[in-house]
Amino acid sequence: MNWKYIFSIMAMSVSLSAMAQNLQKGDYGYLYCHMSGRGEWTAYALSRDGIHFHDLINGDPVYNPTEKAGIEGGVRDAYICRRHDDSGYLMVTTDMCVSKSKQWYNYGINLMTSKDLIHWESVTFDFRKGASLFSDPQSPDPYTDYSKICRVWAPQIFWDPSYDWGDGRKGGYMIYYSLLNSVEDKYDRMYYSYADETFTTLTKPRLLFDWGYATIDADINYLPSDGLYHMMIKKEGGKRGIFTSTAKNLTGPYEKPIEEDYVHFEGNKKCEGVSAFQLAGDSTWRVAYVEYSSRPIRYRICKADKYLRNFHDPVTIEGVEHPQHGSFMRLTKKEYKRLQKWSDKKIRKGMKESM
Repeated sequence: MNWKYIFSIMAMSVSLSAMAQNLQKGDYGYLYCHMSGRGEWTAYALSRDGIHFHDLINGDPVYNPTEKAGIEGGVRDAYICRRHDDSGYLMVTTDMCVSKSKQWYNYGINLMTSKDLIHWESVTFDFRKGASLFSDPQSPDPYTDYSKICRVWAPQIFWDPSYDWGDGRKGGYMIYYSLLNSVEDKYDRMYYSYADETFTTLTKPRLLFDWGYATIDADINYLPSDGLYHMMIKKEGGKRGIFTSTAKNLTGPYEKPIEEDYVHFEGNKKCEGVSAFQLAGDSTWRVAYVEYSSRPIRYRICKADKYLRNFHDPVTIEGVEHPQHGSFMRLTKKEYKRLQKWSDKKIRKGMKESM
C-alpha cells in the first residue's frame, strides 16, 4: 500500500476543505435572485440551463420589503447563497428605496436567513449608528464620524472557514460591500465585515482595497483552476467597465485589474452589477451583468474560460420580464420543484381573489 500517496491525497483534501468558498450544490436547475426592474424588491426566476428562465409569482416580491428593510423599506442588489453546512440559505441586500428618497444615498444593509428559500428573517444594520452597532466595538474605527456614511452598496457573502473570532470559534461569513462617507471619503471603496454563524452580527468595516478611484459591485469567486480568488468589479477610474482582479487570499491584497482583459463587447454602453457562476459539470464560467445605457436596460450573460478570462459570446437573458442586479444559485430537483409549486399556488390564489 502506497501510504505516501494516501497521505498526500488526505492532505490535499484537508487543504481544499479549509479553502474559503461558498457551498455549491445541485445539478437540476438555477435560481436567479434579483432586484426587480419594476420596483425595489427581490424577485425570483428559475431555469434548467442557466440562460432560459421564467419568472416566479409573475416577478412579484418574494417577501415584503417594507418588513425586511428596517431603514428605507426597499431592497436592492439581492445576493443569495447556501449556508456553509447546508442547513439553510442566506441573503444580503442593499437597504435602499430611491423611489421614496429620490436620492442615490442609503445607510445600511439587510442580513437574511431562510430554511426553505420562501420564508425569510431579516436583521438590518444602519451603519450611521457607529461602533455600538458592531460585534467588535473595541476594534479600530474606519471613520471618525459614522453618521456621515451615505452609501453602503451591493453586499455579497463569502464563507471563510479560517476566520478566527478570538474566543475559540473559527469560521465566519465575510460580507463585502462598497462604502462612502460624504465627509471622510473622496470616492466609494470596497470594505468587508464578518458575520458569525447566526448571521445576525457584523464586525466593523475593514478596508479591502483602495485603487485611487471609485469601485462598486464586487463579486468574488475562488477558482480551483489557478488557486486564486477572482474578483469581478465595476471600476470608475481609468478604463471604465467590468474587470477582474485576483488575490492569493480572500481578504487580499487584490492586484489592480488587467485592463486588457475585461467585459468590452458592449462598446460604450455602461455595465454594472456583475455576477459570475458556473453551470453544473462545467469548468468554464458565465458572467451576468446589467447593461444600463439602453432603454429598457438589458441583462446580459456572457461566457468566460475556466480562469474567468477571455469573455465572449454575450446574450440577453431570456424569460425574465424585469431583470436587474442579482445573483445565481444552483438548485437540486427538490428545491426547484418546491419553488415552482409555491409560485403556481400563489398565482392561482391571486387569480381566485381577483375574480
